[in-house]
Amino acid sequence: MFTKILIANRGEIACRVIATAKKMGIATVAVYSDADKEARHVKLADEAVHIGAAPSRESYLLADKIIAACKQTGAQAVHPGYGFLSENEAFAKRCEDEGIAFIGPKAHSIAAMGDKIASKKLANEAKVNTIPGYNDAISGPEQAVEIAKGIGYPVMIKASAGGGGKGLRVAFNDKEAFEGFASCQNEARNSFGDDRIFIEKFVQEPRHIEIQVLGDSHGNVIYLNERECSIQRRHQKVIEEAPSPFISDATRKAMGEQAVQLAKAVKYQSAGTVEFVVGKDQDFYFLEMNTRLQVEHPVTECITGLDLVELMIRVAAGEKLPLTQADVKRDGWAIECRINAEDPFRNFLPSTGRLVRFQPPEESMFQSDTSKKLGVRVDTGVYEGGEIPMYYDSMIAKLIVHGSDRDDAITKMRAALNGFVIRGISSNIPFQAALLAHPKFVTGDFNTGFIAENYGKGFAAEDVPHSDPLFLVALAAYMNRRYRARASGISGQLAGHEVKVGEEFVVVTLGAEGKNQHHDVVVTDFEMEGKLRSSAVAVGDKSYQISSTATLGQIRVQGQCNGMGFTAQVERGVGKNPLALRIAHNGTQIEALVLSQLGARLHQLMPFKAPPDLSRFLLSPMPGLLVDVAVQPGQKVQAGEKLAVIEAMKMENILFAAQDGVVGKVVAGKGESLAVDQVILEFQ
Repeated sequence: MFTKILIANRGEIACRVIATAKKMGIATVAVYSDADKEARHVKLADEAVHIGAAPSRESYLLADKIIAACKQTGAQAVHPGYGFLSENEAFAKRCEDEGIAFIGPKAHSIAAMGDKIASKKLANEAKVNTIPGYNDAISGPEQAVEIAKGIGYPVMIKASAGGGGKGLRVAFNDKEAFEGFASCQNEARNSFGDDRIFIEKFVQEPRHIEIQVLGDSHGNVIYLNERECSIQRRHQKVIEEAPSPFISDATRKAMGEQAVQLAKAVKYQSAGTVEFVVGKDQDFYFLEMNTRLQVEHPVTECITGLDLVELMIRVAAGEKLPLTQADVKRDGWAIECRINAEDPFRNFLPSTGRLVRFQPPEESMFQSDTSKKLGVRVDTGVYEGGEIPMYYDSMIAKLIVHGSDRDDAITKMRAALNGFVIRGISSNIPFQAALLAHPKFVTGDFNTGFIAENYGKGFAAEDVPHSDPLFLVALAAYMNRRYRARASGISGQLAGHEVKVGEEFVVVTLGAEGKNQHHDVVVTDFEMEGKLRSSAVAVGDKSYQISSTATLGQIRVQGQCNGMGFTAQVERGVGKNPLALRIAHNGTQIEALVLSQLGARLHQLMPFKAPPDLSRFLLSPMPGLLVDVAVQPGQKVQAGEKLAVIEAMKMENILFAAQDGVVGKVVAGKGESLAVDQVILEFQ
């Protein structure tokens, strides 16, 4: 077994590999760029080596620097994680040539599966179901149209070297096929340096279901059940679960056996994933093979009880798999939510900056009556006070829950999301809460078009309706009662002017443009039993018995309401009104003032102050690097014309003119780092 391994990656996956290596008694080496000098994976590793500047092309993608770091530290093996060099055939071969074990498949397997055209031919030879299509390189858009007509619309046009949604179009007619081919080819050439394109049948109501495989150097290959990855946004997975709520045991077995056939055909060693597209009738077709550890591997680990990283390390060290196909378990249900640094209310624009607060839900693993491991797991590469840099992808954590069944897992995930505190940057937690509460997700009735169909016009606060909005009002009143009780106990108060706790209040929920709602509330029966505080809260004709041990000032509040457990977030002085309480639960957020009846009447008399007119300014919608300003002072622009380009988290965002106008002044310069809502230019 190895005594020291180097992790050629960063973020949560580097931390994940370090955790298993430490469990196995293996020393670890981290590598880091300028942007990651204070990163969590650097702090966790036994050693760390600086490998270059912040952009990945100047650090994490430099094979020479990785190899040099191995030699410098005496690392005998490299774990590439996912992304960066993990599926780079040349890097795997280089490690092999240098006498460094690559903790992943052999270079020939990566090469065979890395090319989508070649891999599809191999799949055919291995008797794996493949989608009808044209697998040879296509010469031009005219030939693409003829091929598409022969296959039958709709068709999918894909770059052979594509990935991450780049170089992919769906065409429903000749015009779309012609234009889609040209767009895919340009994207593929710019992103991958390979402009080969192929076309295949587009499966209607498709699901994205993948099979985890595991092989060793002794010819053994097994499959570890499936993962359901159909909840995607712009071809990026958002929620993954295992098992799938859709396929039957017979389909699972057939898919698993075909995945094993393909892995054996390329003499696959290590963990890998065979991805399938599955139609509404459970007809399934090979999509591609990812020759690395997947982001969503924890859900498989939860239901099988296996540590995939440990098995990868053992296989790379030449050990046999410690289990057979018959030993593979499928216990309970696991769900993973990707927690990303992005603002769902601003069309998911990247959000970078300092994590002022980062308090994940407490991890828990406990034994149930059936001896299954159930609980909450958080895989992350960040910490409170750390920076989310603009140079890498937007994922800051993976939240994983394991339940006894799917309903239990959904319930656990909703509670865990409620308790996930992130401040300083925006996150997609409200969007995840909306997805988990959607009736079609709850019943398992979805496909890869789910998000596009249900949130095609973007995401707004109204998309997360609360099942009991008055609970939020009651919680605000309950917490206010606790604040007042504490204030009333402060010594030295002026006689006759002491803080009175009171029972009758008006909760004013603050709405847009001064459209507030008033709720008469009565809070009674305030009881204290040790750290437990209980109150009966009446909101109109509804009654809530709320109790909690939460201390005042902490954001996460856990307790019981009418005998049912809840987790919510409560803050004071963080919204537009410094006196308001912000209450967040199940993806819904309110800002509420808890006032006396006189205070509420006076508040109604306050004039509404309209926000300033900012239509004369082009504001940065996100933090990022201003890579281009396409206009000059005095230039006339028309609606839809390009004004500027901002880059953040590997995404390029073009800002267009909302209306006709004349540029008055360019405020920000090319190459400047922008904050959200920073002025870029002014119009006359």
